[in-house]
Formats: sequence, C-alpha cells, structure tokens
Amino acid sequence: PTEPSARAAHLEGYGMKAVGGFLPVVLHDPAVDPMPLVEAELKAFSVAGASVLVLAADAGTGDYEAHHEMDEAQWAVFERNLQAVVDLAAEVGILAVLHPHVGTMVESAASVQRLLETTTAQICLDTGHLLVGGTNPLELVRHHASRVGIAHLKDVRSGIAAQVASGELGFVQAVKDGMFVPLGQGDCEIAEIVGLLKDAGYEGWYVMEQDAVLESALDGAAAKTDVRASIDFLLGL
Repeated sequence: PTEPSARAAHLEGYGMKAVGGFLPVVLHDPAVDPMPLVEAELKAFSVAGASVLVLAADAGTGDYEAHHEMDEAQWAVFERNLQAVVDLAAEVGILAVLHPHVGTMVESAASVQRLLETTTAQICLDTGHLLVGGTNPLELVRHHASRVGIAHLKDVRSGIAAQVASGELGFVQAVKDGMFVPLGQGDCEIAEIVGLLKDAGYEGWYVMEQDAVLESALDGAAAKTDVRASIDFLLGL
C-alpha cells in the first residue's frame, strides 16, 4: 500500500518492520524544488518507523541508461539541496544518505570523491554501483568508513561492469547479462569490506541486494537460489 498507515500495517502483518527506502529525487536543478517530495516521504517513513532515507541524485531522465556529470553551478545547487534534505530528515530522527548510483548525477569516481570532499552527508555504500561507476568500494571504506550510513551489499562481475562504464553496454542489458551475482561470487571483495566496516565500528544496516530482471518463472526460481547463496555467504562471515 502507498498510504503510510496501511503500509505499516501491511508490513506488521508479516512480522516485518521498515528499515528505510530508496527515493530518486532531483537535487541539481535550480528549477526543481525537491522538498515537497522529500517531506511527503519523511511523513510516510515516520509512520512506518523507518530510519534511513536513501537518496539517489535523479537525473530526471526516467531511466538509468545514460552517464551524467554536474557542472559547477549544478554542484552548488546539489550541495545546498542535499544539506537541506539531510537537516530536515534529522529533525524527525531519520538519517538521509546519498546513494551513488549508475545513471544518476553521482555515479563516477570523480563525483563520488567530490561528494566526500565537499559535503558532510553520509553515503549509502552500494558496493556494486560504486564498482560499476569506477570507485573501488574496499578503498572507499578503508579511507572513509565514518561516512557510511548504510551498506547495500551487491556483488558484480567487473568485466561486464567495465562495459557499462565505457558505454558499450546499457545498464538494463548488463543486468540481464548477469552483471550482478550472489555475494562472494563477484569482484567486490564483500568479505573484506564487511570486515573493515566491523573494525571501524560500523553499527548500521547491511542490505543484501542483487539486481535482476525477472522475465519468466525460471528467472524467479534462479533468483531464489541466488538469494539463498548470498544469505549463506553472509552467515559464513
């Protein structure tokens, strides 16, 4: 359900609680006010008891196929809006983090580095999207563990990821081609990353993710098998 109270009740019926959610929002465009969308989402989060708002710097294109970089004026708007969202969320006890994500305004290694250098916002450590965008997630944790607000654990095949980064392959097609794999079966060094986070005193959530395109019952069955493999990997740590 989209209505906040009904959504919370629906989750409770399954013995579940909301941790947070993913919100694509345009933060770089001076003609777009992100606050009404954010305010509505924060109200829904409060009702559901969710504590982490995961922001993606939406390019406004409706998909994740193109690569983007902000100019200086857009960075200034982005930084101002991001801080406003972080502050507003904090007022109601919710942590807002920025998710570097393929196809958004913060994807490349340069944009991730600038995000870390010129803002104080915490980030969503999405190991897969960082690697696809050119950032080594292990090195990021090694140097910036204190900036990690939530960890999205994904594993990817770096060879396919490189084709996405070069523009040779679109994001959706790369997912269909198996770019994302069960944890421990790709090139993201998940065990080492979890170890570094633990050593750094990280006490946030770990979200297990594997992007997939499900076009048949066979795809669904394979996804279940992959989820089980990822769970077993994490329990083995």
